[in-house]
Amino acid sequence: MIWHPDWAGVLTGQPLQWIISGFLTTLYVSIAGSVLATLLVVLLIALRLSQSHLAHGAVAAFVSVFRNTPLLVQLLFWYFAAYGALPQSWRFYIGDTHAWAVFPGNIAWLTPEFLCAAWGLGLFTAAFLVEEVQAGLNSVPKGQTEAAISQGFSRKTLLLSILLPQALTNAWQPITGQYLNLMKLSSLATGIGFSELTYQVSQIESYNAHAFEGFAVGTLLYLALGMILGGLMTVLGPKRPQQRPQVAQKAEVNDGV
Repeated sequence: MIWHPDWAGVLTGQPLQWIISGFLTTLYVSIAGSVLATLLVVLLIALRLSQSHLAHGAVAAFVSVFRNTPLLVQLLFWYFAAYGALPQSWRFYIGDTHAWAVFPGNIAWLTPEFLCAAWGLGLFTAAFLVEEVQAGLNSVPKGQTEAAISQGFSRKTLLLSILLPQALTNAWQPITGQYLNLMKLSSLATGIGFSELTYQVSQIESYNAHAFEGFAVGTLLYLALGMILGGLMTVLGPKRPQQRPQVAQKAEVNDGV
């Protein structure tokens, strides 16, 4: 008996609708988690650069907790423990249907699964991103900080205009990797019943046993999404200043510049 893949069993009808829904859900939760992680990193870096020992301890505790525990355990905690501890009126409101809380493609975002997945992914990724940004800050020569302070720059201007642009440039590649990891790790949210791409592909396997075709399409979609997001971050990210030609530099040296 020769096995032949049946792509029509995945790319038509109900299975196709599941795949489209799962892909859009993965895209939206990745964007929501990335925005949350970015905001948290700004807050954590500001706390770390402050003079408060309490703030330094809070950042260290945050990084230690969320970086050293499995993401799946964190997602299960937010969904089954933290969400269940919310006031009952809140849970009823979130669990209700809201016409305004729907993304394009008919993807509802005000649901326990979406909120817990985006929240868990954002916190987990922020714990890694803050260390990547800190590594970029450490790579900036201390002389620039001393020169800026001697010129009367405020700490806010020093951070936003001098340190952070150079730190992001130096650490942009590992930062991009963390955002791509967030997108890929969203597949773990299937553990809380979140209907993202992996969940929907698994549903196809149960529906018509087209496991190979379903997971092949799912893998290609993850690959395409990762390449597109990575390409956008490379294009839109900070660029290193182009080095001047060595001939021009030698001419300046010879002229005593």
